[in-house]
Amino acid sequence: MTLPIFLLLVILVIALLLFTFEWVPPDVTALGVLVTLVVLRLVPLEQAFAGFGSDTVMLLLGLLIMTAALMRTGVVEVVSRKLLHFTHQRPGSLLPATMIAVGSLSAFINNTAAAAFFLPVILGLSQRAKLSAPRLLMPMAFAAILASSVTLVGTSTNLVVSGLMTQAGLPPIGMFELTPVGIPVLVSGLLYMFFIGQRLIPERPAPQNLTETFDLRPFLAEMRITPGSALAGSTLEQSGLGRNYDLTVLAIIRAGQRQLDPPAEAVLQVGDVLLVEGSSEAILKIKDIAGIDIQADVKFSDQDLQDGEMRLAEVVLLPRSPFIGRTLKGLQMRERYQIQVLAINRRTGVIYSKIASTRLQMGDVLLVQGNHKQIAAMQAENAFDVLGVVETQRFNRRQAFKVGGIFVGALLLGSLNLVPLPAAMLLGALLIFVTRCITPDEAYRLVEWKVLILIGCMLALGAAMKSTGAAEFLAKGLAELVGSWNPLWLLSGFFALTVLLTQPMSNQAAAAVVIPVALQTSLELGLNPRTFAMMIAIAASTSYLTPLEPACLMVYGPGHYRFLDFVKVGGLLTIVVYILAIILTPLLWPL
Repeated sequence: MTLPIFLLLVILVIALLLFTFEWVPPDVTALGVLVTLVVLRLVPLEQAFAGFGSDTVMLLLGLLIMTAALMRTGVVEVVSRKLLHFTHQRPGSLLPATMIAVGSLSAFINNTAAAAFFLPVILGLSQRAKLSAPRLLMPMAFAAILASSVTLVGTSTNLVVSGLMTQAGLPPIGMFELTPVGIPVLVSGLLYMFFIGQRLIPERPAPQNLTETFDLRPFLAEMRITPGSALAGSTLEQSGLGRNYDLTVLAIIRAGQRQLDPPAEAVLQVGDVLLVEGSSEAILKIKDIAGIDIQADVKFSDQDLQDGEMRLAEVVLLPRSPFIGRTLKGLQMRERYQIQVLAINRRTGVIYSKIASTRLQMGDVLLVQGNHKQIAAMQAENAFDVLGVVETQRFNRRQAFKVGGIFVGALLLGSLNLVPLPAAMLLGALLIFVTRCITPDEAYRLVEWKVLILIGCMLALGAAMKSTGAAEFLAKGLAELVGSWNPLWLLSGFFALTVLLTQPMSNQAAAAVVIPVALQTSLELGLNPRTFAMMIAIAASTSYLTPLEPACLMVYGPGHYRFLDFVKVGGLLTIVVYILAIILTPLLWPL
């Protein structure tokens, strides 16, 4: 083992740990890997940054811009109307209809975008049809992932694999090269979810309102300002209830009139009743202050927290949200947006205290109180999606048909090899700008730049694996260990390794780590490297065992799932995908 190989393997182990535990965002980890490779001279400078100008990144950039245009033309409302109309008299058809619709869309746009596209639609439809949302949301997320292998552009992971294959001297993946495997995987997965999977999802009674959903009642209290209280005559800001006691004043009730979301300059008076939210410890602490009387046995409902203008809403943070990684204090949520966050629901539990200093994560579901117009305006800025509400934006038929035509035309140009695929995607993006279907500013706000940075950096890691000889070193060791195995067992081993790595890591990172070693191992054993590349492309999209895949993470909170729900339902689905992949992959790309 040479020193460059040793250093690269150390960097790889550290990167795997950072990707797994996400102490820093994955794109930051990838950027750190790239910089370290350059500083230690483990990869030539021209190769280090070549990934950002590669066919893969340019193709993905064009695709993301066109996807942004599809999302902004009001198609969600049309799709939801069509689904509602189709399933109005047949509630039992809502599940297969939504899975087919999501799977069809996800075959041509990023699966995370497809899941985000349908999340509010499915919740709205489930409420209207009075069906269980958990029985719909997990199948919807799985349908989006299942379609990843139908086309090259179904997921950015396929593009990463294709780019790494090009680096290794192999032809890139064709637009529909994966389709003979992808369609059987999609159809089998949908049938599994309809006949078996949905029955494995526990039926948990849905709470009747949002205060019950977030179990907020134990954290709400009414406190009356009595004569002699030090708070009388002071403003809310001067009272220190938030600063000193971590209490949020949601309403002031005075002479029977309730003022929701009172401003910081509101002056408190004797006899005022304050509706406050905070931890039980904070409420008990305030009880000991002279001049404050805590009202006992008060029952609260959503009506206490909303009126004609003010409303309660559940909102989910999407992958593109500018709020991710920020704190509410840093965002100045109340001062800038006139929105109060009452609780945060994430897969580790509901957060009630120290909310202002909690860093927001993708998939967090926030219980917010605010003016309904302001909530709608922030949703339009793509900060979050309001759950349980089918969007009411006006459908721009002309622009939508333009975007749809440009998107289909770009796919046809690329898939028929009339124009190189990356050029076809960028041409589509250019035409969308020229026809003013979406402005460049809107498109750039919606593009997931984190994905582009991650992919560009991980392509550099693939180049380093080759230039240092690390891929060859690992492949030789693996070839000596399994040289006498049946090639199908080796193929299965790489499938299992990739599936395991995709659970804690991003799919793109997992593929970038495994592909160089798999390709070199196949060459060492005299096998077809393309077979291994295709198997890993399929395995990297088999992310059903945990809710850590972005499409699953988005439905985790709204569906009120538990971690083991994904293990139970996704475990059998993973086996179904593996059986199909191990049969079809060697047939289509012989070993």
